[in-house]
Amino acid sequence: MADPADRLARSFGFKDVDPDAKAGMVRGVFDSVASRYDLMNDLMSVGVHRLWKDAVVDWLAPGPGIVHGDVGGGTGDIALRIRRRVGPDAAITVIDVNEQMVRVGRDRAFDRNLHEGVHWAVGDAMRLPLPDRSLDSVTIAFAIRNVTHIDRALADMRRVLKPGGRFLCLEFSKVTLPVLSALYDRYSFSLLPVLGRFVAGDAASYRYLAESIRRFPDQEGFAGLMRQAGFARVRHRNVSSGIACIHSGWRL
Repeated sequence: MADPADRLARSFGFKDVDPDAKAGMVRGVFDSVASRYDLMNDLMSVGVHRLWKDAVVDWLAPGPGIVHGDVGGGTGDIALRIRRRVGPDAAITVIDVNEQMVRVGRDRAFDRNLHEGVHWAVGDAMRLPLPDRSLDSVTIAFAIRNVTHIDRALADMRRVLKPGGRFLCLEFSKVTLPVLSALYDRYSFSLLPVLGRFVAGDAASYRYLAESIRRFPDQEGFAGLMRQAGFARVRHRNVSSGIACIHSGWRL
């Protein structure tokens, strides 16, 4: 049986590709949809993704002065929620491999007067531009399934955490209700690409996103990858019956 991390490294939606080519292919997807990404998130989830992200920040429970990294967070949804909660004395770094997404997020922060204390960087989740043991916490939301080598990204996010630091991941997962699962499949593969075509002008990218969700490990499978990367006290919470899931782990 193929190693799960190796299988994921070769997966681009339902296609198997050269891992060395995958990053460029994923970057092309997000270059295409960056300007409409947040609008599409609202339409795709009927706004429920906002509640999921609130739940991440609630579980993190950040305090004043937190030193935080948000990986793959280009449009700033998680980072700006934390910034609102803890104020300008936080030190939050948003890192995304896609420069277009970073520009969207940085502009949003300035437009909402939330830029103080928030820093933006273009960087790879597998090689974060941060020192060892420099962060109190790390989050990644709806991005890790697009990373080529998920095992390397998890290991690097653990590297930048201080001892006692916490990692939280929000990602699509396995639906736990059979009736909802069937409806969700029909929506993902029939309606989502149509919505992508009319709103973002790109059906293929949203077909890829639907396929990438199905290729991603289920709740226990991802928890196993976290443990292999060295995280302790790994737990998860399903949201919306497992359409998405929040995983938590600690660097001890």
